[in-house]
Amino acid sequence: MAQSSRHVSYVMAMLCLFIANAVTHARRPTTYFVGGQDGWDPVILMDTWARGKTFYAGDILVFKYDDQRSNVVVVNRIGYETCTANEGAVEYSSGNDRIQLHYGYNYFIGTYTPEDCSTGLKMAIKALAPI
Repeated sequence: MAQSSRHVSYVMAMLCLFIANAVTHARRPTTYFVGGQDGWDPVILMDTWARGKTFYAGDILVFKYDDQRSNVVVVNRIGYETCTANEGAVEYSSGNDRIQLHYGYNYFIGTYTPEDCSTGLKMAIKALAPI
């Protein structure tokens, strides 16, 4: 009986250490400045900027742009593919927008002028589950 009790105590202690390690090593959200130093700009193909980066749910995208010449619209997949703001789309227009990624696909387009999105001011990002 004493042997069994020690075994349970050992297992519980190891489990507590494992959980404490997992909690202290949880990933903090990363902040990304979309487009780097050029910002959210139709001159840059935004999908190219996102390529090769690993994003997680909770990460934050900062969109910097001239609010007199551009905007950011969070859309669904169809809105992304057709370059139109779908029903329920959310428009940002401050020129310095912080948008937190949700798990799964996140779609962004620029719609300030009709040609913005069609010339590359759009981006699809898949955010993985947070680790």
